[in-house]
Amino acid sequence: MAIAVGDKAPAFRLKDQNGVSRGLEDLNGKPLVLFFYPKDDTPGCTAEACAFRDNYASLQALGAEVWGVSGDGAASHRKFVERHQLPFPLLVDEGNKLRQAFGVAKALLFLPGRVTYVIDGQGQVRLAFNAMLDASAHVGQARQCLEQLKA
Repeated sequence: MAIAVGDKAPAFRLKDQNGVSRGLEDLNGKPLVLFFYPKDDTPGCTAEACAFRDNYASLQALGAEVWGVSGDGAASHRKFVERHQLPFPLLVDEGNKLRQAFGVAKALLFLPGRVTYVIDGQGQVRLAFNAMLDASAHVGQARQCLEQLKA
């Protein structure tokens, strides 16, 4: 069952592209934009990650951290981060366990889904935006949610 707005986000701890272990409790009450994407260096995923990169400062100004998640390995994530100068970590979701914990469904029957969550400082999901084919809309939805949380 998919995690929905109002649900408590599942606790997790994953390593990023550099082997740094990350979990919600590390954020000390800061909101998190957690975006699940299908695969490093594919056109839609690159557009999505670069949109988050280009808006990273404004998301941080709203008090949030940004973490990307896919089932790709650390080496793939490192190349993706370096190639596109991504300023945020990409979490390695081996076996798609975190994707399953959030209930992120497959798209088009076989592709891992593209869903962005905004999790507030208390661990409550405030946004669950699912749009496989509109990768660039994710950052706008996240920003709008964060602006509402700040108001």
